[in-house]
Amino acid sequence: MDAVQLTLEQIDLIRRLVNLYPQHMALVTTADGIEESHRSGKLASLIGIEGGHSIGTSLGVLRTFYQLGARYLTLTHTCNTPWADCCKVDEPGRVPHIGGLSHFGTLVVTEMNRLGMIVDLSHVSVPTMLDALATSKAPVIFSHSSAHAICNSSRNVPDHVLKRIAVNGGLVMVAFYPHFVSCGEKATLKDVVAHINHIRDVAGVDHVGIGAGYDGVNLVPQGLEDVSRYPYLFAELLESERWTEEDIAKLAGRNLIRVFRQVEQVRDQLEAQGMLPIDQSIPPEDILGRSYCRYSGPRT
Repeated sequence: MDAVQLTLEQIDLIRRLVNLYPQHMALVTTADGIEESHRSGKLASLIGIEGGHSIGTSLGVLRTFYQLGARYLTLTHTCNTPWADCCKVDEPGRVPHIGGLSHFGTLVVTEMNRLGMIVDLSHVSVPTMLDALATSKAPVIFSHSSAHAICNSSRNVPDHVLKRIAVNGGLVMVAFYPHFVSCGEKATLKDVVAHINHIRDVAGVDHVGIGAGYDGVNLVPQGLEDVSRYPYLFAELLESERWTEEDIAKLAGRNLIRVFRQVEQVRDQLEAQGMLPIDQSIPPEDILGRSYCRYSGPRT
């Protein structure tokens, strides 16, 4: 409830933090901006929106968030939206509401391509993943998901989707949350390495990254307690002799920057073709009579 307002307040907070600590942080809205921040020794602060409920089923709100600096949107969080199924529907005994993306959901992805906003598929159902990949003209990301073949959590990415990510040019950024790594409450650095290597084996070294999730978890793997442990993770990979320093640079951020640039290139191509903002509302029948995490309808 009140997701649009809450998201606006969080964007306001990010902007105030950056303004309060300009010597340490920079608000970044472009791929070039990430590299510029890195060269200046600052944290590159990107605004992402986790959950399509935040747009309130409005493409106008989506466009406004982009104007405020948001550069990626996770299509769902842990509940369905009126236009996309979340990963929960893939769990045993659950029934999909839509079966992927609705027609309006494909319009959300198309408008994100036009804007230059990265489509994030963490938290979505497998049919939603496939629909988004079929719709998007730009590479997509999984900002914090791991390999389903190693841990069969519904939050992870199955191999057939990993293969599609390679074709799409996208990126899977490995989450460190033990429940997504070992399917239990305990995990280790070596468990995370197994996920990174599996995604590399299936999708390729250009399509794997670090998602971690330190901002939103209460459990972490042994040996990866916080960001200060990243060098130990990279050292473990380098010891295997299959990883080069160039590969590690891709994993650590260059893959994400490449995806971001390609999303910007698709935006520029669509603008050159004269594509206009999509002016369409979600059909009322897609909202009424359903329970979703969104701001809508009477309250009890």
